[in-house]
Amino acid sequence: MHVALGGCLKGPPVSFGITADTGGHISYVLEAAAHQAALPGVDQVTVVTRLFEAPHLGDAYARAHENVAPGLDIRRIATTSPDYLEKEALADEMPAFADAFCEYLAGLPRRPDVIHAHFADAAAIAAVVQRRYGIPFVFTPHALGIDKRGQGMTCAGLDARIEGEHAAIAGAAAIVVSTRDEAERQLGGYAVPLGRRVHVVPPGVPRRDLIPTGPTLADRLSTWLDHPERPVILAVARPVAKKNLAALVRAYAAHDGLRDAANLVILAGQHAFAGAEEAAVLAELIALAATPALKGRVALPPRHDALDVAALYARASAGGVFVNPALHEPFGLTLIEAAAAGVPVVATRHGGASDIVETIGHGLLVDPRDERAIAEAAFSIVSDPARQERLGRAGRLGARGYCWHRYAAASVALYAAAATPRFLVSDIDNTLTGCREGAAAFADWRRQSTLPFIVATGRGIEAARLILRRWHLPMPDAFITDVGTTLTLPDGAGGWREDQDYARALDRGWDRAGVAAVLATLDLAPQPAATARRHKISFFGDAGAADRIRRALAAAGLPARVVFSHGRLIDVLAPGGGKAAAIAAFAARHGWTLADAVASGDSGNDEDMLAACGHAILVGNASDELAHLAPRPGLYRARRHHAAGVVDGLAMLGLAATDAADTRGVAIAA
Repeated sequence: MHVALGGCLKGPPVSFGITADTGGHISYVLEAAAHQAALPGVDQVTVVTRLFEAPHLGDAYARAHENVAPGLDIRRIATTSPDYLEKEALADEMPAFADAFCEYLAGLPRRPDVIHAHFADAAAIAAVVQRRYGIPFVFTPHALGIDKRGQGMTCAGLDARIEGEHAAIAGAAAIVVSTRDEAERQLGGYAVPLGRRVHVVPPGVPRRDLIPTGPTLADRLSTWLDHPERPVILAVARPVAKKNLAALVRAYAAHDGLRDAANLVILAGQHAFAGAEEAAVLAELIALAATPALKGRVALPPRHDALDVAALYARASAGGVFVNPALHEPFGLTLIEAAAAGVPVVATRHGGASDIVETIGHGLLVDPRDERAIAEAAFSIVSDPARQERLGRAGRLGARGYCWHRYAAASVALYAAAATPRFLVSDIDNTLTGCREGAAAFADWRRQSTLPFIVATGRGIEAARLILRRWHLPMPDAFITDVGTTLTLPDGAGGWREDQDYARALDRGWDRAGVAAVLATLDLAPQPAATARRHKISFFGDAGAADRIRRALAAAGLPARVVFSHGRLIDVLAPGGGKAAAIAAFAARHGWTLADAVASGDSGNDEDMLAACGHAILVGNASDELAHLAPRPGLYRARRHHAAGVVDGLAMLGLAATDAADTRGVAIAA
C-alpha cells in the first residue's frame, strides 16, 4: 500500500502541473505501483491519498475508489475539510486522516503487508498505523527539507518539516531513495542511526512512447516563435522559485550566440491553475519573454499534456538541449526522460541530478546561480552537432539503466525484507516459563540461532535473571524490565548498565510525585516497595481498580500509562514508558525499528509490544486480557503453550527448524 497525500493523484492521464504539488512524485507513485501490481508474487497494490472536492480541478478526486488496472486501485480518504489543500496546509488534517485511514484498514478483509509512505506527512500516518496494527512502513522522502536549508532556501514551516522527516527516517523499516547523494549526504544530515535501512533504487523512465492523434505543441511552435525551425532549448518544471526558471531565461537573453542558435521552450505547469507563488513566477517569465531581445524566441505555452511533452522531447533531440536549472533537485525524473529521448542535458550540480548525469554521461553540470555558466553550457552543446549527437546517443543507452520493472522487483524484495524480523523480544513469566520441555526447546533454539534475543518483563532485572537461571533459559542480549521502564544493556566488561538516555526520555511529562499523591487518595493495595522504580508505581487489584486509577489521573491532568496484567497486577508508568517504547529505544541503537522485531507474550503488560512490533507470537496459554488484540498480518496465535508456542511461532517465520515445532497455529492475515 502506497500513501501519498499531496497533489492531484489519479489514474492516467495525470494533469501534471495542475497544482504546485502535482509533480514528479505522482508519476513515481503510479509507475511504481503499476509495475509492482504486475509482478506474479503481488496480490494487490493500493495507492491511498486524500479525497477532496475541487470542481475546477476535475471530479476524479472526489471519488473514494478508482480502479486503475488489474490489482491496482486508488483509495481516497476524506478528512475534515472537503477542499483541495496545498502540502503546507495539510497539517491540520492529519489527525482526521489518520483516524479515517485506520478505520478503513480495520474494515479490510486483508490488511497490507507493508506501507510505502511518500514524503514525511505520509510517514507520520504510517507510523500511527504501525503502532496500532504493527504494519511496517517504508519511506521515500522525494525531497528533504534539511537540504533545502543547506542550499539557503527558506519556506514557511521548514523547521516542522525537518522534524517530521527526522521522525520518518528514525521510524521507517527501510528508506528507499533514488540516488547516492540522497543516501549518503542528504540523509546523513539528520544524524539518525541508519544501519542498513537505506537502499538506492533508481526509478524508471516515465512512459513517453505515446503516439499523437493530432497536432501537438511541437507542431504549433510558430504561435510563439519567429523561427520555429531552430533547435529547441527545453525546460519542464513547475513554476516555483526553487526551479530557477527565470535564471534560465536571463541566461538565454544574455548570450547572443545562444539566442541566435536555438529557441527557448518552457513547459511551466498549467497556468490557469497557478497559485500565488506560481503566478508570481509565471508573471516574471512572461515579462522577460516579452522584452525586445526575446520576443519571438521564447515559448511559454499555458497548458500541455503528456503527448505535448513527448513531442517536445523528440523535437529537442534534433540539435537541442534540455536544461534543469533548479537551485536543488532531489532526483530529476525529467533528466532521465530527456536521456531516453536522446536529448543532451545541462543540469544543476546540486542534489541527485549530479548522480544521474554522471551515471549516464549525457550532459553537463552547472552551478544554478551562475547564469553565464548555464548559457555557455547550453551553447557548447547546441553549437556542436557532433557533441550533441554523442551526448544524445549516451542518453539513450544510459537510460536503459533506469527501469520500472527492475525498480518493482527490487522494491518488493525490500518490502519482504522489511517484514522479516531482525531480533526477538520475549516476556518471561508464562511465556518462556511454565513448561520444562518447552523451555528446553527454546534454549536449544537459542544455541543454534544468531538472532538477537531481548527479554521484556514486568520483573526487575535481578528477579528476571534468577528466573532465567531456574528455568535453564538463555541470558539475553539486553533486558527490558519493570514493564518497559528500564532498558539494561551489556557494559562490555561482562556486566550490565542501565541505558540513561532511555531513562531521561521517560522523565519527559512524568510527574511521579504528583501521580503518587493522587494514587494515595485511592483505596489501593501497593505492591512491595522493592518493586517501585523511578518510572513505575505498582499495585495489586482488579480491572476495576485499574479503571479507577485511569479516571483519577485523567481528572488531575497527570499523564501516565496504566497497565493491568495477570488478572491482579496494576502498573502505573511514565507516559512514554512501556515495553514497546523500550524496544523502540533498543532498536534505534542498531538502526532498526519496531517493524524489525518479533515479540512474544501472554498477558496485558505485553499488549503494546504485541500490537506494535512487526511480528508477534501469542502463546497458546495467553490470558483473556489479550482476547481483544486486533488480528493483523504478522500476528501468530500458537496452539502450544509457553516456550513451545514461541518456538512454533519462530518456525512459522522461518527462524526455527520445523521438525520440533507445531505450526498448526493460526497465522493472522487479516
